Amino acid sequence: MATRIDESKLTGVERTFEADEFIVSKTDLKGHITYANNVFLRVSGFSEKEIIKSPHSLVRHPGMPRCVFKLLWDRIQEKKEIFAYVVNTAKNGDHYWVIAHVTPSFDGDGNVVGFHSNRRKPDPEKVEAVKGVYDLLLKEEAACEDRKAGMAKSGELLNAMLAEKGLTYDEFVLTL
Repeated sequence: MATRIDESKLTGVERTFEADEFIVSKTDLKGHITYANNVFLRVSGFSEKEIIKSPHSLVRHPGMPRCVFKLLWDRIQEKKEIFAYVVNTAKNGDHYWVIAHVTPSFDGDGNVVGFHSNRRKPDPEKVEAVKGVYDLLLKEEAACEDRKAGMAKSGELLNAMLAEKGLTYDEFVLTL
């Protein structure tokens, strides 16, 4: 099982993948990876042996606001899907942006048994728009010494920004 990359090892180099490729992964209920396709392995730089059973947060980039991940987890635990722009970290410290579609996986009785994520290459102009929002959220998180309080404050800021535009989070993501 692999561990998250040390923040001091970030390279600032962006990796990309083809517009017709999908990064696919599946996780158990705790977010540990149970499946990763070849595109995920290639872009992340991890081997299948390293990544299976590792927490999906293994590829979490520090430039990703925690409140967005909280929103994601809240949504999928409510048995709903979500779309989100996400920046991830590769094994060597490079980063890569995706537009993620995350859904719960159900058994025959309708019970959630895990989660499934398909990620596509995002439009660079939309990533630039998202970066501005994420920078504001990260500043809000960093303004609090307590990580939970920072996440809550950045979530409040995100909700206020959305309310000002009259948008839900989904509308914001899909109308960029």
